[in-house]
Amino acid sequence: MAACHSVDPAGWRVILDEAVTRVADRFVRAEPRRTVGQFVEGLLSGVERKTCWSLAERAGHDDPQAMQRLLRTAVWDADSVRDDVRAWLIEQLGHPDAVLACDETGFLKKGLSSVGVQRQYTGTAGRIENSQVGVFLAYIAPHGRAMIDRRLYLPETTWCQQPDRLTAAGVPDQVGFATKPALARQMIAAALDAGVPFGWVTGDEVYGADPGLRADLEHRGIGYVLAVGCDRRVDVNDGRTLIRVDDLADRIPSREWQQHSCGPGAKGPREYLWAWITTATSPGEHRCLLIRRNRSTGELAFYLCWSPRPAPLHTLVTVAGSRWSIEELFQTGKGQVGLDHYQVRGWTGWHRHITLAMLALAVLTILAARQPDTDPEIIPLTVAEIRHLFNAFVLAVTLPPEHILHWSVWRRTSQARARRSHYQRRQAK
Repeated sequence: MAACHSVDPAGWRVILDEAVTRVADRFVRAEPRRTVGQFVEGLLSGVERKTCWSLAERAGHDDPQAMQRLLRTAVWDADSVRDDVRAWLIEQLGHPDAVLACDETGFLKKGLSSVGVQRQYTGTAGRIENSQVGVFLAYIAPHGRAMIDRRLYLPETTWCQQPDRLTAAGVPDQVGFATKPALARQMIAAALDAGVPFGWVTGDEVYGADPGLRADLEHRGIGYVLAVGCDRRVDVNDGRTLIRVDDLADRIPSREWQQHSCGPGAKGPREYLWAWITTATSPGEHRCLLIRRNRSTGELAFYLCWSPRPAPLHTLVTVAGSRWSIEELFQTGKGQVGLDHYQVRGWTGWHRHITLAMLALAVLTILAARQPDTDPEIIPLTVAEIRHLFNAFVLAVTLPPEHILHWSVWRRTSQARARRSHYQRRQAK
């Protein structure tokens, strides 16, 4: 019963209404303003696939046109809504020692028309697949974590050097090729310009290898703990020795390794052995190499660290461990609010769906952050459990049988029409 006492359906409904109210002014016309609320509720619902068809059926629409217009042709600016989502999250979670984590995730696709799609490596599949890649920025604070920005990566050769393809996908004229670290730099700069409070940035080797990103952060006085490859060379002995980081790790005495947890994991604290070596110290800046060793396998990971003031080892370890949060957010976003369930191909539709999924995820994040302390025998409500309860107590809907049958007929009719068109195209070849 203690867990039930922490559930406030009326209060949870207020949070959802606040989320929609936050962005309502971005929609001039009444129809998209009403539809966006239904769309976000659908993303939070128990609907298995969060496509325009299924969300429209749940909302009681006769067809998916209103949902499709919301993503494709309705007049509203996804970047402005993104700003509203970020501002709301910072009001709830903002902390001066928060960490920004940058990372990319893949969206597996069929065909060649989806904007930015090509055969490329994606960690989502663990191999080269036909996919889109989005670069995201996560905010990790003591009271919660959430996605606050996103950029779609456009491959240089297959997209940015093909103007006709860009035009067909609706890519704005001012958008050109940018590497993944360059996209991260854009998002970090936007967060700084918006007054987002944070003290550190972290990212994997893709971002740690980019000198421009490191230079930007140092110029703005933001500390970083960025992963680098084992072949990275660093200066030691006051700049007299240039050495590979893996060779340097072999020279560290056993007594110099310290055991620290870099954060909680599914099976308990994520504990590793850590060592750090100062690479440069001067007024106003402190540099070091941080090395992580797996206690069981001996596997090593390396991080370049910089801060405008001295930072203890446990702080650097915590920042390094924060990077896992964005990977968990990808899993949560895809599993809970349909981050990857979109069926749009163009630039505008991609950014709109992703932004509304970020808004839906923000609702769950803020609800989790506001939960009171529970019985020590029960773990706190997770985002997944909150969504489960949210559907049971707040979002439950009962659709009349005739509505369900109408949609069954509508789907099968549309599928038959699509199949006939496919056959006709094949016969014409």
